This record gives sequence, C-alpha cells and structure tokens, in this order.
Amino acid sequence: MKRVLVATGGGDCPGLNAVIRAVVKRAEQERDWEVIGSIESFNGILREPTEIRVLDEKAVAGIHVQGGTIIGSTNKGGPFAWPIKNKDGSWDYADRSDEMIRKLQYLGVDAVISVGGDGSQRISQGLFEKGLNIIGVPKTIDNDLLATDFTFGFQSAVQVATDAVDKLVTTAASHNRVLVLEVMGRNAGWIALHAAIAGGAEVCLIPEIPYDLNKVLEKLKSRYSRGKGNAIVVVSEGAMPKGGEVVGVRSTEVGYQHIRLGGIAHKLSYDLKEAGFEADMRETVLGHLQRGGIPVAYDRILASQFGVKAFEMVLKGEFGKMVA
Repeated sequence: MKRVLVATGGGDCPGLNAVIRAVVKRAEQERDWEVIGSIESFNGILREPTEIRVLDEKAVAGIHVQGGTIIGSTNKGGPFAWPIKNKDGSWDYADRSDEMIRKLQYLGVDAVISVGGDGSQRISQGLFEKGLNIIGVPKTIDNDLLATDFTFGFQSAVQVATDAVDKLVTTAASHNRVLVLEVMGRNAGWIALHAAIAGGAEVCLIPEIPYDLNKVLEKLKSRYSRGKGNAIVVVSEGAMPKGGEVVGVRSTEVGYQHIRLGGIAHKLSYDLKEAGFEADMRETVLGHLQRGGIPVAYDRILASQFGVKAFEMVLKGEFGKMVA
C-alpha cells in the first residue's frame, strides 16, 4: 500500500476540506493508495509523538461544505524554522527539514501534497530541492499567488465582504454617515476591489496603489456637496497613504514572523477628520469572518478540481510543481 500525506498550512480558508476530500476520493479509485493527514501542517510530523490522521472515505464524508480544515493548520513553526526556547527565555529557530524527511520515510510516505499560500509553497519548494516528492496546491483568500488566475477561498471571502457592504449601505443612508469597511489583503487588494465593485462603494483603497488622502477627502466632500449624505469606503488592511507605512503591530507570538496588520480603517477616519472632513464616520473590520464559514459553490468546485489534479500529478510523478 502506497501513502500520500496531505498538509494544510497558513491561514485557514473556505475550500480546504474540499481539497482533502477530493484527494481521498480520487486516491480510493486506485485501491493501492492510502491518504494520511499531518496535523497542523508539517508540525504534526515534527512533534513527538507524531500527530497524523488516516483520511478515508468515512473521515471526509460531507466535509466539502464545511469551512476550515479537519487536519488543522498553522502559520507558525515549520521544518525550516522550528522554534526552540532557550534557558533565558529567548527563542531560536532550527532547521529540522532533514529530520522531517527522514520521519516521512519512516512513516512510509511516498508523496506529499502541500496545500497553502506563498509561505507554504516556499517551504514546499525547499523540501523538493532536498529530494522530497511534493506537489503544491495554492490556497489564499487574498488571490495573490503567481501562476494561477484564482485561488479557492477568494470567492467566498469576496461574498462575505460584499454582504457586509450591502448591509452597511442601508445603515450609512439611515444615519448620513461614511462607513469604512476594512477587509483582508496584505499585499493585494483583490478582495477590496471585487467587494467595492459588487457593492457599489464610493471609494476603494488597495495596497498596490498608495492613496492620496486629499483625493479621498475631495471625493467624499464632493459627494456630500451634491446632497448625497452617505458613502461606503472599502479599504484593504495593507493599504497605505503615499509616503506612509502599513498599519499594524509586530506579533509576539512564537514562530509568527510577520507584522500583524489591522487598523487602517481607524487611521483613515482619523486622518480625514484631521484634514477637515466633518461628516460622521464609523469603521467596521471584517477580520476572520472572511476566512470562516461555508465555501461558496465556486470554491468547492475549484478546490475539488485542485485536489483531484494534485493526486493525479502524484500518480504521474510530476513533483516540484503546483496545480493551477
């Protein structure tokens, strides 16, 4: 019996379970393959004792409609940067990639399917260069991975953001307010852009184009001068003013090495007030609502297609590649 291991890494998103289910359903057609999952990405392999889960037809029944991932996920640690606490309380990071590959061999794993975003795929590439039979599946609600037009989870996140805009429109009109909606998007503004277009927002600010505060102010003042006493502004968490920086804090969590973004909606409102905008303003931060919940039909289908294709690439020995 041959074994393929599935790992889901990075932030969760709608559609992960659909990938897992598709891999299992396709593998069962071959009859001589077993699918196992590593708990919380590759961390499950590196822990003592090893944390893995057998993924059979019973384990994946009906999970394609569920959010999250039944094998867990994490954006901390990893085979190339495993956190080790020193006696003085400080932390170092060790490369345990060779050890992990040996453990996979001991477990009888013939191939690995790594489902994740840019960080997970960099890890996958590093493991492939060390000789591991591995295939990548792109995952991010931000839709910002190269070599694929869409990633699963994106359409579900856009739907959540669009629903929020639709709800905010009525309360903005009722109170003659400007409502600022902050959505996810560290380096890419796809969620903000799509939700702004779908919801009919007046202003959309994205990371790719640093905004001019005076132009935003002019746009809103012009709208109010025409008697339209409300507006919706959609802003990506990674948006920034010209000459400015992203808003966020450096995380103190072990193994998490990014700045945790958040707060641009409040900063924008404050800056507009300081610049002389007198209208009432409120901010809404969607946060993890965009990651959770039931995937829309598009994401279920795309994730399932990715899962089937990934396993078929395993059968063909097409390692070191990512489905797209």
